[in-house]
Amino acid sequence: MNRDERIKMFTDVFAPQADETVLFLVDQPHDAINDTAVWKARREMAHDWYTTFQEMGEKAGFTVALMDYPATGAHNAPLPQNVIDAVKTAHLFLAMTEYSGTASLIPVSKTKGSITRGASMPGVEKRMEETAFLADYAAVQRYATALEHLLNDAVGAEVLFSTGDQLYLDLRNRVAESDRGDCTKAGQTINFPSGEAWKVPYEGAADERGEFGASKTAGVLPVDLDGELVKCVVKENKIVEVQGEGAKAEELRGFFAKDETHRNLAELGIGCNPHAVVTGNILEDEKVGLHIAYGMSAHLGGRVKSDMHQDICYPKGCPVEGTTVTLHNKDGSQTTVIQGAQLRYELLK
Repeated sequence: MNRDERIKMFTDVFAPQADETVLFLVDQPHDAINDTAVWKARREMAHDWYTTFQEMGEKAGFTVALMDYPATGAHNAPLPQNVIDAVKTAHLFLAMTEYSGTASLIPVSKTKGSITRGASMPGVEKRMEETAFLADYAAVQRYATALEHLLNDAVGAEVLFSTGDQLYLDLRNRVAESDRGDCTKAGQTINFPSGEAWKVPYEGAADERGEFGASKTAGVLPVDLDGELVKCVVKENKIVEVQGEGAKAEELRGFFAKDETHRNLAELGIGCNPHAVVTGNILEDEKVGLHIAYGMSAHLGGRVKSDMHQDICYPKGCPVEGTTVTLHNKDGSQTTVIQGAQLRYELLK
């Protein structure tokens, strides 16, 4: 991606205006949180983008600032209050971080009267300028909107995995949303690179109307943890058992035992960025196709608050693939949106 392509992308996706303030957020390694070559390269990338925005700002009349802060050490752990305060006063933020701050950033932009919009980019890599960032974002917007409509028409989703496991996700009583790569209006927080739609599975929360009853989400969620296959048994939208005899399985059992909210199935997501590729980087992998998360769902339209939200990606090329995803619709019909572990783009045109 050359300078002109980068400027076009920034203009199309963010549309910074005269008299606005743009804030770059960069987290820094410290103490026991060790630096890595990839993290260092990301901070250098942030400075490159910051410089490009400065050039744009000089011509268009907006100002650009960069704020460093100590890394939280965990995805979606609460951000420091001074960071939150800075974001509140910015019109546009770009969080190019090692650890995701999405769960803290979404409430800032969604607060009534907020002037803020922005992009959360945990794990972003410069090589994405030659893959997902090169997408035609007008097309991505169409795909994501179509997926959102399909998910909103669904009351459930049946997922078959390459391991032979099956999981049913209860999608009743929830509203789907999408990340289209459009961050031009206050109140928006997007993932960037963009291109996905999601729906939070129904948790069977106590404050729901009685007729919905317990969640129907049930089955097995297979997870590859550094080459060790672990199977999570799910009942009523909670992970109730971890099957596996290795060290990673034992570690995961301890993690779920620590906090009941970690067990919650939090998201059914489907990526729709045709330029995204599977490399093991969640930020881009999830834009390729199927991903399922556990932990916090409140920031996505669910009921469960937690100290974490973990995405597991299943597109073609991942260690475990979601080979088929079939939506069960309100009218009793079914729509297979993923086949052969690949999104059926023909349904979205």
